[in-house]
Amino acid sequence: MKFPSMWLKNASLGDQIANELRLRILENQIKPGEVLSENNIAGQYGTSRSPVRDALKALSLDGLIRLERMGAVVLGMSLDDIQELYDIREMIENFAQQKVSKKNVRLLVQELRQNIDKMELAAKYDNHSEFAYYDLLFHETIVRHAEHKRLLNLWNSMKPLLMSVILVTTERVFAQSAEHVHWVVSKHQRIVEAIASQNDGLITKTVGRYFDDSKHTLTESFDDVDRPK
Repeated sequence: MKFPSMWLKNASLGDQIANELRLRILENQIKPGEVLSENNIAGQYGTSRSPVRDALKALSLDGLIRLERMGAVVLGMSLDDIQELYDIREMIENFAQQKVSKKNVRLLVQELRQNIDKMELAAKYDNHSEFAYYDLLFHETIVRHAEHKRLLNLWNSMKPLLMSVILVTTERVFAQSAEHVHWVVSKHQRIVEAIASQNDGLITKTVGRYFDDSKHTLTESFDDVDRPK
């Protein structure tokens, strides 16, 4: 799978390279134990070593590689690592939804429903990358409406890795069946209903159920990945 161009809009060359390498690592196209060379990557992308160096630093912060003098050793990402990422994401989104529920949610609900419409349109045309784009945008919209700077900073620090994880899981969901895709859409519809209710208990229950389901999908999508022993 190639990293979608619509996700790379306004991204620096270093970020573009990082996003593509990140996706290849998560898909096991680049395997744990391999060594990445700045010179080789620069040659592949027809660029200098500077943006490649920036890309490798980003992957190191993700924990996907280990920088050494000989090059960058690929560590990969285990299922446990991905589950931990989603544990943090669940805490962020539960907090964000509780925050927005204390406000006037009319405009937020309208925006989220528009996102769902775009997800359904992407599903209709079997476009998994566009579906994934609006899936992530749906959740980011909630975080932004919480108007909490540190929460948004935490989200943004996780976002590059989340983009790749969601791309991989969405591709595999689309490969299963149209019914499975519809099930994903319905999970987002339940989130909107919970936010519209402004009921803290219902929001917590809905977020918990959403991430229980999501972690099951992660297990199906990444059951063949692990760090080298």
